[in-house]
Amino acid sequence: MSFYAVFAADYELVFPFREEVYRFLRAYAGAPGGRVLDVGCGPGHYCGRFAADGYLATGIDLDGAMIGEALRRYPEAAFRCMDMRRVDAVGGGFSCVYSIGNVMAYLRPEDFSRYLGRVNRVLEADGAWVMQVMHWDAFAGMGSYEFPVKAIFRNGEAATFHRTYRFETPGSVLFCVSLRQAGRVLFEDASVLYPLSVDRYLELHEMSGFGSGVVSADFNGSPLGEKPGSGLVMSFRKR
Repeated sequence: MSFYAVFAADYELVFPFREEVYRFLRAYAGAPGGRVLDVGCGPGHYCGRFAADGYLATGIDLDGAMIGEALRRYPEAAFRCMDMRRVDAVGGGFSCVYSIGNVMAYLRPEDFSRYLGRVNRVLEADGAWVMQVMHWDAFAGMGSYEFPVKAIFRNGEAATFHRTYRFETPGSVLFCVSLRQAGRVLFEDASVLYPLSVDRYLELHEMSGFGSGVVSADFNGSPLGEKPGSGLVMSFRKR
């Protein structure tokens, strides 16, 4: 069982719905009635909001527990448990496809390149693709990085969420994560991520049929920073 399956019901305590993220995504989604696709949707908060605002929202995630939670909470949206590398299996005609929360870093570079081609195919003419990952360039030369601990309340008791990056090779990062409460480790896990530079992301998008990207550090349009742990938001239009 994956780490995220363990706390699917509590996911929003660690990663709550953020209004500024939704506003950003909606600006790329076109008018209500259009189709939007959330890749790595987790428990479906953003799909649920899109559906409530009149969009045809679909979310996909590899974790069955997350999809189960999404279906329970947001029956007005569509959800599928599936591998994002098969994104084109959900059909086409999307006005916007998006992925937030560093999901794309789980794809090997060769898989990411193929994935972009499939996203391009499922988008309608001039459709938008939005992705959020870590700003990997800011970690240059580091052996490891520990994120600030997130304090939450789980079932009425204090708990902490821990994340660490260990830079194993130039092309891979070991992502270690744990959830702790009352002196106990409730769950811990480690997975491999595949960092790419901003320039490489832009190059792969150009090769996959996207126009020039808009790059920022966050969903408020801040310029990229050099501090480790900062984000990278990129948005593109289908050429």
